Amino acid sequence: MADTPDTSVDPSQNNHFKIELRKELRQRRRALTPAQQNQSSSFALRHLLQFAPFMRGAHIGLYLANDGELDPSCIAKQLWQMNKYCYLPVMRPGANRELWFLEYRPDTVLTPNRFGIPEPDHRSARRLPTYLLDVVLMPLVGFDRTGARLGMGGGFYDTTFAFKRTKPKGKPLLIGLAHSCQEADSIPLEEWDIPLAAIATEKEVIPINC
Repeated sequence: MADTPDTSVDPSQNNHFKIELRKELRQRRRALTPAQQNQSSSFALRHLLQFAPFMRGAHIGLYLANDGELDPSCIAKQLWQMNKYCYLPVMRPGANRELWFLEYRPDTVLTPNRFGIPEPDHRSARRLPTYLLDVVLMPLVGFDRTGARLGMGGGFYDTTFAFKRTKPKGKPLLIGLAHSCQEADSIPLEEWDIPLAAIATEKEVIPINC
């Protein structure tokens, strides 16, 4: 039997592609004006309010925007008005690339972490185990329509939600938040990547696995 040519992709090629794509997509979102940023956030909220899987959730994880990310602050305000609970990710003390989710209220005191991102104090804020969250709105650098997510490369979310690989239908529902300009034709998935159930942009909600 003749040898079959190896058509697999060199992992180093994938890594180089991701580095270049990450650079390009970060430049795209940083180029948005403050007015465009505000509009993206309010339009994404409108779409989420019409998305039943999101509206069924009572305990919602989200994030504080950084580096041009779509800002979910107006989403948090709406959730508080609806008597829902919000949670912010913090780096788990003493753990490698794992996040805790702590309750986030309008009066929560925030202090910058080592990346300069404000977060609640894990010694005083209530923590909810990740598997009890109903929905998590996740930041991202890029996405495609299969649910592949390109993050900043730290692996924090992939590590935290690794249990979703064996229970993709279980809680929480992972929804990526992004500007539509962050869409890519295709993003290569690694074995440790956790795909998204949906993506919300200022244009639409893209349901994938929910």
